[in-house]
Amino acid sequence: MQQAIIFALLSMLFAGFTSVIAKMGLKNVSGDAALVVRTVFVMAVVLANAALFRQFKELKALTTSDITFLGISGFTAAMSWIFFYKAIKIGDVSQIILIDKASILITLVLSFLILKEPMTLKTLLGGGLILSGLLVLTLK
Repeated sequence: MQQAIIFALLSMLFAGFTSVIAKMGLKNVSGDAALVVRTVFVMAVVLANAALFRQFKELKALTTSDITFLGISGFTAAMSWIFFYKAIKIGDVSQIILIDKASILITLVLSFLILKEPMTLKTLLGGGLILSGLLVLTLK
């Protein structure tokens, strides 16, 4: 199995736990307060990972363009997390997460248009199934 697929499966596994565990921690605080706590833990784990694998030296290789795009990515991730935590505080995680994960459709379109990644029949079929699921969930 390709290393990228293994990492993606591990990402899927941890992401699957994330929302349910987060909802359990939202009993006594707002989504914003909970997100502050979560983000502190994320930063600590990411810093420990970088230190463990000695990745800090690579920071010298960053260009202004790299920093700009990574900064914009950080901003969009933060906005996603802010609205996601607000949504799971007041809604059912099982429904919110399905809508949230439909962001895959936006990623697919942007990867085709901006990154010029190949648009295959398999990818289009998978995206169509995700869109169908989103419509089933959101239409009355």
